[in-house]
Amino acid sequence: MKEKKKSSTSLIEKIGKKIPDPVIIFMGLYVITMILTLVMGGKTFETMSADGGTIVHEIKNMFEAENIQWIFNNALLKNWLSYGGGVLGTILIVMLGVGIAEESGLLTALIKKIGLKVSDKFLPVALVFLGIMSSIASDAGYLILIPLAGLLYAGLKKNPLIGMAAAFAGVSAGFSANLFPSTPSDVIIGKNAQLFAESQGVPFANAAGEALNGPTMHYFFIAASTILLTLVGAFVTVKFIKPRLEKQSYTIPDDIDLSDFTVKPEENKALKFAGLGLLLAGVIVAYLGFGPLASFVTEEGTKVTPFIDNIILMITFLFFVPGLFFGIKMGLFKSAQDVIRAMAKQMGNMGYVLVLTFFSYNFLALLTECNLGTYITFLGAKGLQAMGLDNSPILLIIGFIITTAIINLFVGGLTSKWMLLGPIFIPMLFQVHSGMTPDIVAAAYRVADSSTNIITPLMSYAGVILVFMRKYKPEYTIGDLIGLMFPYSVAFLVVWTALLIGFFTFGIPLGF
Repeated sequence: MKEKKKSSTSLIEKIGKKIPDPVIIFMGLYVITMILTLVMGGKTFETMSADGGTIVHEIKNMFEAENIQWIFNNALLKNWLSYGGGVLGTILIVMLGVGIAEESGLLTALIKKIGLKVSDKFLPVALVFLGIMSSIASDAGYLILIPLAGLLYAGLKKNPLIGMAAAFAGVSAGFSANLFPSTPSDVIIGKNAQLFAESQGVPFANAAGEALNGPTMHYFFIAASTILLTLVGAFVTVKFIKPRLEKQSYTIPDDIDLSDFTVKPEENKALKFAGLGLLLAGVIVAYLGFGPLASFVTEEGTKVTPFIDNIILMITFLFFVPGLFFGIKMGLFKSAQDVIRAMAKQMGNMGYVLVLTFFSYNFLALLTECNLGTYITFLGAKGLQAMGLDNSPILLIIGFIITTAIINLFVGGLTSKWMLLGPIFIPMLFQVHSGMTPDIVAAAYRVADSSTNIITPLMSYAGVILVFMRKYKPEYTIGDLIGLMFPYSVAFLVVWTALLIGFFTFGIPLGF
C-alpha cells in the first residue's frame, strides 16, 4: 500500500513539474483560443435564459477587424486593470496595508506571540476553519490568511508551505461553506435560483413543499459543511501534506527574522501600542459602517451596501494603522518617508503578479468575449443531459457535481457559471425527478464550484498564491502547487458530495 501511495504521489509530482510557468500557460492559451475562434468563428448554439426562453450565442472570429480593435482597446484598462471588478486593485491595495504591518515587524511579533501559545497540533484545524470563514470578507483570505499561515509555520521552524496549503484549502476549496448566513455567495446563488425556478414554472420550494428563502436556503447544509470540511482539511494536512513537506528544504527571506522565536520586551510594548492603533482604526471603521457607509434601501427597493462593498479597504485600514503604530514605537518609522519606503518595497515585490495578471486576465476576458467559455459550459451541460440518469436522483446529483467540477477547471467565476448552468439544470433536473428541487441543484453547484478551485491555474488568485509560496521555495512551479493541493480537492469533493447525498437521502432540510 505504501509503495502504491508513493508512486502515485511521485507521478503527480512528475507531471506537475512539466507544467510551465503560469505566464507561459496563459500566453499559450491565448494563442490557442485565437486559433480556435478562427476555425470555429460563426458557429452558433443556444442556451436557456432565466425566463425559460433561449439565448443564441455565436463564437466570434477574433481575427476580424472589429474584434482585433476590441483586443487592443480593452487590453489595459478593462481586461487587465478592471477585470473581475478590479481584482488587481484589490490585490495591490491589500498588499499596501499588509506591507506596512509586515515591514514594521508587527506580523512577525504577532506570529511569535501566537506560536508560543498555540499548539501546532491545532494549527491545521484553525487554519482550515479560518480559511473557510474568511469568505465573509470577500477575497481577504487569499491575500492575508495564506501568507500569515506561512509566517506562522516558519516561526515554528516548520515548512511554511504546510500552513499555506491548509489555509489555501480552506479559503478556496471551502469557499461556499460558512457559519454565517446570507454571505455574498448565498445571496447570488439563492436569489438567482429563485429567478430561474419561478420564471420557468418550477416551484421554489423544498422536497417537503415548503417555500424557500434564497439567501438562507442552504444554511444548515453550509454550517455542517464548515465543520466537516475543517476536519477533512486538517486530516489531509496531517496525514498527507505534512509528511510530504516536513523533510523538504525551504528558505526564510532575509527580511524575516525568526531565528529567536521569543517576544522581546520592546516588542511587547510595541504590540500594546499597536493594539491602541487597532482600537482607533476599529472605532473609525465602526463609525463608517454605521454612519456614512451604512446600508440603505433606494426608492426602487434595492438594498445598497457601501460598507460591505468596500470591506477590502476597511480590512486594509485595520492592518495599516496597527502596523504604523508598531513601527513608530519600535523606531522603524521615524518619518513619513520611512512609511512610504515600506509601502514602495511591498509594491516592488508585486512585479511578477503584474506580469501574470496582465496575461491571465486578458486571456479570461478573451474567453468570455469570443463565447468559447460559454461554449465549454454548453458542452458540459449537453454531456450531462446525454447520460440518461432519469431514475436515479443520487446519480443525477453526482453527475451534475462532476460535470460542474470539470467545467470549473476551465471556466472560473461562481456567478458567470451559475447564470449559464442554473437556468438549464434547475428546470431540467426537476422534470427528470421531482426530488431535484432548486435548493438541491444549487447546493450541488456550490460543492462542485468550490472543490476544484485549488487545482486550476485559471483561478484568479492561483498565480498570487504561487508568488507567496515562492517566497520560501523560489523554484516552486504551478505544477508543484497543483500537485500539493490535489489531495484536498479530491477529499473535499468526495466528502462534500457524500454530505449532500446524506441530506438528500434522509430528507434533512438544507436551510430555512
